[in-house]
Amino acid sequence: MNLQDKLDAFRTHFESKVAPPHVVELFHRTTDELIATGQAGRSLKVGDVAPTFTLKTAEGELVSSTDMLERGPLVVTFYRGVWCPYCNIDLQAIEEVAEEIRSLGAHLVSISMQTATHSLKSQRQNKLSYPILVDAGGQTADAFGIRFRLQDELIEAYKGFDVDLPVINGEASWTLPMPARYVIAQDGTVAYAEVSPDYTKRPDPSELVTVLRKLRQLENIA
Repeated sequence: MNLQDKLDAFRTHFESKVAPPHVVELFHRTTDELIATGQAGRSLKVGDVAPTFTLKTAEGELVSSTDMLERGPLVVTFYRGVWCPYCNIDLQAIEEVAEEIRSLGAHLVSISMQTATHSLKSQRQNKLSYPILVDAGGQTADAFGIRFRLQDELIEAYKGFDVDLPVINGEASWTLPMPARYVIAQDGTVAYAEVSPDYTKRPDPSELVTVLRKLRQLENIA
């Protein structure tokens, strides 16, 4: 079963067995509204120069994109939080190709606005070999153009599922990054960019491996 099949299976269960119909309708409508803003289309694209960042791991170690790019390409994923089952399924799918990503000379990190405590919980629950970096206040997500504020009625629905983002993220903005994946080449340009304003839809992680192989081929030709 590929990643999207797993996401679809969870969505079917959640919408038929867990969430009331009016909540399902709200989730669909607010997702459509986010798509309609066109923000995903205005975010960082292939060929753009990626913003640099220095963020802490869940264990408190500073990690610099500049330092990582000195040693190879960089794969960056943006993650909503430990409370999001779709994102956890996604992180696990990326873990399945993590070793292959590293074998191609690339570094792999995930970025979330959640606090270090919640990021550490994410890493352990999903058995990740790569770090989740703490984007306090969402400044890095902003720089990539993917941070947005939840609609007021969606905020109330999240509270009904005990998703209190001010507590989880350690700040009161009720904002999140749209799930996104990037491959950044060593010269700092974006070689791959996929943003998912519909959080239930994600590209297959195998696409990351394909891009990294192409980058390696170009390096060998050069």
